[in-house]
Order: sequence, then C-alpha cells, then structure tokens
Amino acid sequence: MLIVAAAWIYVVLLMAFTEPSIVAGIMTFTLYCVLPLGILFYLTGGKRRKLRRAAAAQAEAERAKSAPKSED
Repeated sequence: MLIVAAAWIYVVLLMAFTEPSIVAGIMTFTLYCVLPLGILFYLTGGKRRKLRRAAAAQAEAERAKSAPKSED
C-alpha cells in the first residue's frame, strides 16, 4: 500500500505544480493528498492501534504483577 501512496503523492504533487497560483497548489495538495491519505492511513491502522494498546495493557499488568507490594 505504501507504493500506491507514494505514487499518489507524486501525481498530486505534479498536479499542484501545474496550478496557476501557490495558494491553489497548496490547496490542491492538501485536499487531494494530505487529507485523503490521512484518512486512509487512520482507517487502515486501526488493527495496529488495537494491538499496540493490548500490548501496553499486558505490559502494565506484568509490571503491576511483578512489582513489590508496599505495606503501609
């Protein structure tokens, strides 16, 4: 998927260079590249976020289990 994203960035970058003004080029790049790819990477990264969260919870449980208990 990264090769497709890199190719899309290249295409949109060339589109942005052909715009008549800098503002139009920036808007083209933002609206056709940054925003859609940001949404795409957010949606496809859900499984990785869930696994990372589960690993962090497991590490926290292991740390709490192995920590010495203090008596007050």
